[in-house]
Amino acid sequence: MKIQNDLLLRTIKGEEVERPPVWLMRQAGRILPQYRAVRASLSSFKELVARPDLAAEVTIQPVDELGVDAAIIFSDILVIPEAMGLDYEMVEKKGPVFPKVIQSASDIERLQTGEPAAEKLEYVYAAVKETIHRLDGRVPLIGFSGAPWTLLAYMIEGQGSKTFSKAKKFLYQEPQLAHQLLEKISTAIIAYLKEKTKAGVHVVQLFDSWAGLLSPLQYKEFSLPYINAICDAINEVPVTVFAKGAWFILKDLSQTNCHTIGLDWNTSVPYAREQLGPNKILQGNLDPCQLYAPVENIEEQTLSMIRSFGSGHIVNLGHGVYPDTPLDGVKAFVNTVKNYNY
Repeated sequence: MKIQNDLLLRTIKGEEVERPPVWLMRQAGRILPQYRAVRASLSSFKELVARPDLAAEVTIQPVDELGVDAAIIFSDILVIPEAMGLDYEMVEKKGPVFPKVIQSASDIERLQTGEPAAEKLEYVYAAVKETIHRLDGRVPLIGFSGAPWTLLAYMIEGQGSKTFSKAKKFLYQEPQLAHQLLEKISTAIIAYLKEKTKAGVHVVQLFDSWAGLLSPLQYKEFSLPYINAICDAINEVPVTVFAKGAWFILKDLSQTNCHTIGLDWNTSVPYAREQLGPNKILQGNLDPCQLYAPVENIEEQTLSMIRSFGSGHIVNLGHGVYPDTPLDGVKAFVNTVKNYNY
């Protein structure tokens, strides 16, 4: 199916474009009243994730409401641990909680991986197919997964954390077991992303949300090799890597077999360009809190960001949009990009 608005895909390919494409991480969510209405009709967040018809509906809402240049499938990074055999609950105002965590070699051995794990996520692939059908070629669809270290952090810690000290302790005390777990997670991710590409996604993104909690040495041992393995394995569609807080690893990421590197708002554009070289497309990196500012200030800072990146840039925030962000601020951000011309 021909994509009518292919700005994102042309930018990733390094082609000349009339303006940068724009989309937002967490664009399908609580900033939109349409999403809140759907969510209010259900008993839980996980029910929405597991309903292909409704997941497709909320995936497309920001395309209709905001006019963004890409949709990203509505799902959750923790579907992978669940498919591997580690269930989680989404607790209101607290976030994800794992009733049981990984503590031993036998816990790791019991986990499923690869295609047997990926097969349990048919509802995600069904949501992708339904979304592709409803989009009818308007914009590309992005699929995603959490990166191995980030998923391990939840599987060991059992919930969100500012430090993930239990997970980091596991890396220091049980490095061999950590590698065994990371290998299993990576194999499951590869199978999962390949199924997503079969279902029709045009791009995939790896979210290493807790990358910045690791030291450079730890990141090179416990995250980068697995990200490299995933990027090497996924050759059906372009891959984006977003390692939040990992400014210290950009030089190494320049050698990763991915097309695009996402930047958080703490990473300067000149530094990123210097570290990554000319062969990577950059994505980001406005501070999400900038969208709380007056509209004229949002417009000014968005334009400043676009100019600092130049060509080869996908406009986005430096992290996901926050739930209480004013919709007018989000629209000002998107519209500023859409009205820009190189």
